[in-house]
Amino acid sequence: QFVELIGSLLAICCMIFLGFADDVLNLRWRHKLLLPTMASLPLLMVYFTNFGNTTIVVPKPFRLLLGMHLDLGILYYVYMGMLAVFCTNAINILAGINGIEAGQSLVIAASIIVFNMVELNGDYRDDHIFSLYFMIPFFFTTLGLFYHNWYPSRVFVGDTFCYFAGMTFAVVGILGHFSKTMLLFFIPQVLNFLYSLPQLFHVIPCPRHRLPRLNPSTGKLEMSYSKFKTKSLSALGTNVLKAVKFLHIVDVRSGTDEDGEYTECNNMTLINFVIKLIGPTHERNLTLLLLLIQVLGSMIAFSIRYQLVRLFYDV
Repeated sequence: QFVELIGSLLAICCMIFLGFADDVLNLRWRHKLLLPTMASLPLLMVYFTNFGNTTIVVPKPFRLLLGMHLDLGILYYVYMGMLAVFCTNAINILAGINGIEAGQSLVIAASIIVFNMVELNGDYRDDHIFSLYFMIPFFFTTLGLFYHNWYPSRVFVGDTFCYFAGMTFAVVGILGHFSKTMLLFFIPQVLNFLYSLPQLFHVIPCPRHRLPRLNPSTGKLEMSYSKFKTKSLSALGTNVLKAVKFLHIVDVRSGTDEDGEYTECNNMTLINFVIKLIGPTHERNLTLLLLLIQVLGSMIAFSIRYQLVRLFYDV
């Protein structure tokens, strides 16, 4: 277990350093995908050395085709590496207003702690105790940070905290052997990721910062927009834009200026989507609403983990 602790702390410390580098150097998105993968290597090495188990229980609907158990081999390590990348960036892309980064991390940490406490009487007690070694200190340090990061913020967390929080969650999910359950606590982050996909993959132009825009006259936050030349959009981008406009999940505008025809759409983040639904709102109220969504996501996660799971696994 000492090796697990050292490997976990090494992965987290590497991610803190890389987060600091991102804050200082403004790394490109491709680097943000590569660097968490490198930082997760100590974690994967510890898993390979101490466990090495890459066999999963197949969900009921697929057992006729795949059998009861399936050995994923190296694909399982690819999955864990991708999990580390997702966790570190998921916190980072749902950010930009006072209290949201520390707040969402606080809710996720509290959810994991509750899950660990419930499972202490189960067959994997040691794994959940290992998770608590990390989650309890993380929760209380983040609670202190949240106090100072709440609106109006006196401390700004930057990418350093986002990467630190994400890697901490990845560590306990992987070495605590509950990565699927941990991902359930990331429901709002998964939705934000899916909503952001066209911009993240540059199908639609993506500015470096997609924060909501403050209207000085009202003191409220409004949706921020990405503006680009209409003819610069690829055929795929044009079709995606038509689809999201038809579904009314993105506000799309067109016009003409001195440079010719242009198109602009709201930046595709959960924060902007909430503003689209409720209209311009004060930053404090927006943070409260987003944290309420995070809590609701955790409630849904527990319902899936302890109720709907019976449809897929024998419990």
